[in-house]
Amino acid sequence: MLKARIAVFVSGGGTNLEALLQAQEAGKIPHGEIVLVCASNESAYALTRAANHGVPGAAVPKKAMSQEAFERNLSLKLAEYRVDLIVLAGFLSILSADFVAKWPDRILNVHPSLIPAFCGKGYYGLRVHEAALQRGVKVTGATVHLVNEIPDGGRILLQKAVEVQPGDTPEALQRRVMEQAEWVLLPQATELLSAELVKGRE
Repeated sequence: MLKARIAVFVSGGGTNLEALLQAQEAGKIPHGEIVLVCASNESAYALTRAANHGVPGAAVPKKAMSQEAFERNLSLKLAEYRVDLIVLAGFLSILSADFVAKWPDRILNVHPSLIPAFCGKGYYGLRVHEAALQRGVKVTGATVHLVNEIPDGGRILLQKAVEVQPGDTPEALQRRVMEQAEWVLLPQATELLSAELVKGRE
């Protein structure tokens, strides 16, 4: 069967990557195959996770180069591995509108809130959960969406709600959102988009 070739972009520990790799091994992404993991820093533990699962990894360190050079190097890697779609899984580097425009409807991102809540500039990582707790919301969650060249634009593919518990810390809420939403939705959305791409080729 034809499979979409997937690159996962990471910056840190790679817990979302691990969820994707385990889902792939469990047969939950039948229309896709992770062929490359790109990290924006050389010490990202996600590269070790990739190696543990037999997936090629590459470091493209953002700090060492300009935005243009960074994206040129990413593009070279994507071309080398004949990548069809990109999954941003805890990728903290900003991609330019020019780069994103070259991948129309082929970049997935996971955000740890129910968009449009707690998204946009400055809302990433633990800051999202801190904001949710400060606002006093009873329900939060995660969203997987396609990325386009308009900031915070793109089609929402999947969302899942997660209850906020009394006494939650940002760290506790972050962990629950990852376990109950991000790690569930990201493989599902990756399969959805992979199947769309494969169907488009048939």
